[in-house]
Amino acid sequence: MNMFMRVGAACALSLSMTLAAFGANATTVKVAYDADPVSLDPHEQLSGGTLQLSHMVFDPLVRWTQDLQFEARLATSWEQLDDTTTRFHLREGVKFHSGNDFTAADVVWTFNRLKASPDFKGIFNLFTEMKAVDDYTVDLVASEPYPLVLHTVTYIFPMDSKFYTGTTDDGKDKAELVKHGDSFASRNVSGTGPFVVSDREQGVRVVFDRFADYWDTASPGNVDQVILTPIKEDPTRVAALLSGDVDFIAPVPPTDLQRVDANAGTNLVTMPGTRIITFQMNQDRNPAFKDARVRKAIDYAVNNAGIVDRIMRGFGTVAAQASPAGYLGYNEALKPRFDLDMAKSLMADAGYADGFSMTMMAPNNRYVNDDKIAQAVASMLSQINIKVDLQTMPKAQYWPKFDERAADMMMIGWHSDTEDSANFHQFLSHCFDADTGNGQYNSGAYCNPEADALMAASNTETDPAKRAALLQKLEAILYEDAAFIPLHWQNLAWGAREGVHVEKIVNALNFPYFGDLVVD
Repeated sequence: MNMFMRVGAACALSLSMTLAAFGANATTVKVAYDADPVSLDPHEQLSGGTLQLSHMVFDPLVRWTQDLQFEARLATSWEQLDDTTTRFHLREGVKFHSGNDFTAADVVWTFNRLKASPDFKGIFNLFTEMKAVDDYTVDLVASEPYPLVLHTVTYIFPMDSKFYTGTTDDGKDKAELVKHGDSFASRNVSGTGPFVVSDREQGVRVVFDRFADYWDTASPGNVDQVILTPIKEDPTRVAALLSGDVDFIAPVPPTDLQRVDANAGTNLVTMPGTRIITFQMNQDRNPAFKDARVRKAIDYAVNNAGIVDRIMRGFGTVAAQASPAGYLGYNEALKPRFDLDMAKSLMADAGYADGFSMTMMAPNNRYVNDDKIAQAVASMLSQINIKVDLQTMPKAQYWPKFDERAADMMMIGWHSDTEDSANFHQFLSHCFDADTGNGQYNSGAYCNPEADALMAASNTETDPAKRAALLQKLEAILYEDAAFIPLHWQNLAWGAREGVHVEKIVNALNFPYFGDLVVD
């Protein structure tokens, strides 16, 4: 379906003002990602692509800096009123793209919508309400003491409540949240961010034009327009950068790191990553996966060090757990366990010496070398007599299949955007709970109440040492249970032409702050 989007009348007026402000000397940056955002609704899908978009067209209350500190954005300051209440003072004089004024009412409206989002509500389930004290003050209230308040509000990108209130010409609620569907919010957007979405054709390009009334006049950014083109194929994306057809690409594949770095007209920026790449085993679809011995056998059969060495060209860190080094939950006692003889022995002990058949799905444009990794894992499983029917597909088609739990084994990568270990378990391995949102991305149907209890305890433990002990014990349980197959933490690499200073705007979360981009 052609998803071409043009701004409405209010946004068109803002756009015309924006274009007039450019003048003849507009600075345009052409960006090539491996995929484009699947929706303009910031609450439809909890994904890197959604959050990258949000930082372009919205603004959070608080955002991360490159050194992983907190920076005031639409909230100018905050203080703890008591054990469960945090007060945020909001920035005055901020305009939405529609021309509407930003107030506390928009923050409260956005919080309530987040609480209703299947993907995001799990992050906010310990918060009971957001209260407007006055037009520029809000109180965020938790049900009990919570150590990650600021981490969580980095997800609050206030939406234009007036813009999203009312009904469309065909009688649909403009605030309706439809996952993988066609809604007003998925096609129209009004934020406070540095860019206005002017044109969008799904899978072809998105055009972002500088918002003339952007509040952050202190930003050093001098880019007037960003044109995002999805280029799924790694060689084509790299060739576009090297030829000068685009100014910035992500990711740079491991096979081309040296080529981009050595080229006189381009710069390579790299950073250690904390996104874990995993496979989940669906116990509801395939009864063999209910046996921990089978799950362990698969873990022993997968040579994740070989994947990092040969497929990732060393541009990744071999993993045995979800939490990377530096996170409280990282348990240094847990080691990768490739051992083909042990894998065969476990399969025999479980009664599967002759193996079985299974289906597997993975994206082919979401993670670095995702399709190649899936093919390698399928080949490795054949060594223990597991016959794999593998399908790979673009992420726009993959995520609906993932939500359907459409295969026995599915790839999922996860970066903890709260920069905390509990986030991994909450979304990837917690017992699924539609009411709380816990386990929303647990396609394996894994469920361990003891692990869930440890996560719950960590969420209200304010002593870092005690939290670390709880989270490390949680990682050990998941490891012993082979709750999922950890592969590696994916490193980050961006390429840019000389004079495009992306080194100032990229970060470990992989949300480039294009509003601050400076181009010579």
